[in-house]
Amino acid sequence: MSKSVAIIGTRGYPSYYGGFETAVRRLAPYLAEQGWDVTVYGRRGTTVDDDPDLDPRVIRRITRGVETKSLSTLSYGLTASLDAARRKPDVALVLNCANGFWLPSLKQRGVPTVVNVDGIEWDRAKWGPAAKKVFHQGAVWTARYADRIVYDASSIETRWREEFGRDGDVIPYGGDVPPDYPVEPGLSHRGYALLVARFVPENTVPEFIEAARRIAQTRDVVIVGSSGYGGPIDDAVAALTRSNARVRWFGHVSDDRRLHSLWQHAGAYFHGHSVGGTNPALVQAMACGAPVVARDTVFNREVLDGAGVLVTPDPHDIAATVLTLMDDPDRQQSLSEWAQRRAEAAYSWESVHAAYERSLLAAISERRSVFAGAGRA
Repeated sequence: MSKSVAIIGTRGYPSYYGGFETAVRRLAPYLAEQGWDVTVYGRRGTTVDDDPDLDPRVIRRITRGVETKSLSTLSYGLTASLDAARRKPDVALVLNCANGFWLPSLKQRGVPTVVNVDGIEWDRAKWGPAAKKVFHQGAVWTARYADRIVYDASSIETRWREEFGRDGDVIPYGGDVPPDYPVEPGLSHRGYALLVARFVPENTVPEFIEAARRIAQTRDVVIVGSSGYGGPIDDAVAALTRSNARVRWFGHVSDDRRLHSLWQHAGAYFHGHSVGGTNPALVQAMACGAPVVARDTVFNREVLDGAGVLVTPDPHDIAATVLTLMDDPDRQQSLSEWAQRRAEAAYSWESVHAAYERSLLAAISERRSVFAGAGRA
């Protein structure tokens, strides 16, 4: 007998927007292969409908929402949760603790929920006081109503245990070791510094821009990403590319092959994410064998486990560390091999998929046990 799952909280399937979308792009076909009926909720105009990897067994449902920076997650989460509650799948996988507000609608219909809380959103500098309060309250509701909680790093579980008293399942993101891709035209193997990030302050993008001014005096610099909404960081990167021909800005890259190539051949990949748990970009960069220079945080230390160089969020420190690494081919090769071994050992998609399925099955079993106990009472 097949089992059904509704996946709520991403832009849809298949989408290449961020970490949750990457995870769902991999998880949904896996669950379908295991015999699940899989429905992924999304937004109109945000999926790649001609994607050759699209699995026709995955049902895609579009709901309405308000497409703004502050309201999109909440509004689309609400409409998707209400639709899923009406359809009553065996379990719902809900992504982002902001959607904790809508868990009671699923609970009232007897739908167990597994919630991946994402990072500590209320610590992110990109949100104002009101948004931070909403995310924190969403976390409170998640802690109260979620049947099971997924954390993508042990350090995130520790924070939630201390603040909300909830343990959970630690399931990181996965990464693929890709085939060898050719170097991006105009670049050279190990000859450029690379940044891949959404343009928000907590990803240390402003500091990297300053560091790039020094790096680009002697080395090429490639920047991948944007804010998605425009703004001062986008303007600063655009100005930097105009003033220095050695700096290239590719914007958002949705082609995995191109992105993997950039990581494979980078002389140094700077990872500045400071808030969150296991970052999918870092895991994939490691799987590609990128020599990593990362901002020193508890999250990045956990993921790298020594397979990278840690720096302070200071432009001078970033520039000096990147340039030192790029002048040391032996160190580049050593870090590249170490990172790839670490990714293969700890962050395979196979183990991630299996862990999610175990969590979903446990939520179904636990909810059925509660109902059985209530029936006997």
